[in-house]
Amino acid sequence: MRVLVTGGAGYIGSVVTAQLLAAGHEVVVVDDLSTGHQDAVPPGAVFHELSTASLDPVLGSWAIDAVIHFAARSLVGESITEPSAYWRNNVSGTLALLDSMRAHGVGSIVFSSSAATYGQAVEQPIREDAPARPTSAYGRSKLAVDMALTDYATAYGIGAVSLRYFNVAGALRTPSGGYGERHTTETHLIPNALRAVDGGPPLQLFGADYPTDDGTCVRDYIHVVDLGDAHLRALGVVEPAAHHVVNLGSGAGYSVRQVLTAVGEVTGEEVPVIEAPRRPGDPPVLVASNAAAAQLLGWRPERDLNRMVADAWEFHRFGRAAG
Repeated sequence: MRVLVTGGAGYIGSVVTAQLLAAGHEVVVVDDLSTGHQDAVPPGAVFHELSTASLDPVLGSWAIDAVIHFAARSLVGESITEPSAYWRNNVSGTLALLDSMRAHGVGSIVFSSSAATYGQAVEQPIREDAPARPTSAYGRSKLAVDMALTDYATAYGIGAVSLRYFNVAGALRTPSGGYGERHTTETHLIPNALRAVDGGPPLQLFGADYPTDDGTCVRDYIHVVDLGDAHLRALGVVEPAAHHVVNLGSGAGYSVRQVLTAVGEVTGEEVPVIEAPRRPGDPPVLVASNAAAAQLLGWRPERDLNRMVADAWEFHRFGRAAG
């Protein structure tokens, strides 16, 4: 299969591209490099430096069989202060992609959606039938694309799978090195905790008085390799004129203090922490159910928190993942 990966020079996109190549697929990557890195595109993939809104010539010349769509802005805080960029890139760019797919007869897409579409869901773990009440422009832009995919499936026969997940961690080891997180603006807990033990600034812990077992927020984490596996499996269940929405989660989650303990165990160093007040809008628990993923994709996460941290730590130190 020849697969187009948008955002394939980014963290998750580069991992999935490597997994697709390892599985014997041909891969064409499109990325505007606004946040990605060209040297993260795995060898063997064809690369085009283009925005999603400008990729029509690629679909026209490469006889693409399916699309995996990662290209999006994804900083929640930035989306609140700069919503225009999120609606323009995440929504308008995706609509341009879908119309190019229609024009060139590409009928399958796997979309990297987000559990941020649910907002502050009350019932945990979150199921796919939970009300969608996003609290940021980022979450709303992802929900808008999900809604568009439903309409395109109904009206034009496109087959789509939206995968909704929260936090991704870890790295992928390959014979020539590995692929991991390299964000200019890093907002994720695990890489920031690793930086803190490696001489960076102390980690800010926002809130230690939540109604959880240890007082800190509980969040869902998935190893990037498990996440990539789900995307490859999703390619195999795309159906014409159908749109499946599937959550990817641990079903249980980890607290901030559990994450910091794992970082300490892996690195041998205690994470320096500065406790700070709660951030407005942070709910105590956000965990996604994986029951539907198990049924539709035959998928469950296999790698635990310590493996996520260990692989992320190896990539942080050496630019490659642990074995």
